[in-house]
Amino acid sequence: MDTKLTLKLNQEVIEKAKLYASEKKLSLSRLIENYLNSLTSDQVTVDLEISPFVKSLSSGVKIPADYDYKKDRADYLDQKHK
Repeated sequence: MDTKLTLKLNQEVIEKAKLYASEKKLSLSRLIENYLNSLTSDQVTVDLEISPFVKSLSSGVKIPADYDYKKDRADYLDQKHK
């Protein structure tokens, strides 16, 4: 049974949600219903175990946040083609 619900939301959020719903060919009501249903469903989320092979692919090397791979690659190619 469908029941009416009144929500008070930020206008910008509403406009974005309407656009998103339109792109997905859904009504805004159906979109919100699906979202709330996914939040409250009794489905158990399964934690996937990472296989030893996938774990072995990690090098453990930490990359700095400001690492410029384009500059590094350009320097490498300059040296390679001298």
